[in-house]
Amino acid sequence: MVRLLLATHNKGKQREWRALLDGLDFELVLPDEIGVSDEVEEIGETYLDNALLKASALAAASGLPALADDSGLEVDALEGAPGVRSARYQLGTDVVRYRALLNALVGVPIEARTARFRCVTALVLPDGREFATEGVCEGVIATGSVGEGGFGYDPVFYLPDRGCTMAELPVEVKNHISHRARAAQSLRPILTQMLGEG
Repeated sequence: MVRLLLATHNKGKQREWRALLDGLDFELVLPDEIGVSDEVEEIGETYLDNALLKASALAAASGLPALADDSGLEVDALEGAPGVRSARYQLGTDVVRYRALLNALVGVPIEARTARFRCVTALVLPDGREFATEGVCEGVIATGSVGEGGFGYDPVFYLPDRGCTMAELPVEVKNHISHRARAAQSLRPILTQMLGEG
């Protein structure tokens, strides 16, 4: 069975990717499970830059196909911030970060709080071939946090068509409509073809 190396230590992201790629005939492994360091500084200007940096470094270090993603929250009222720096928007926990975001939007009316989650994946094979996909999920930044599910900015990302935040969605629904889910759906045929070659 082909092993696919996933570039993350984020437990929430690990769970999501395992569910999103369920049914494909490979073993998803993590860097620390095979003794490979995935400490790569995310210095890219774009999500794709960062995803490729991580996947390329892991593929080279491990000799395995490596999958990385970079994602962020783009808030229109903040001119697209926090964007590619979403995970580093504020030092501290997810709660610290989304509270800082809510503080930055105090006084901004709900109709001007449009936002989107964007995810870009990069798959790098040991022979150097690179593949990339992208997924987007549109929403609005709520005025407070609601919900216990998900991670990151999910409790403040409101989905008008669902009438709830991303953190209130059942996992199986989130894994169908999220930005990462949409990027993964585009990635599945690429992985299927790659696995067929192995």
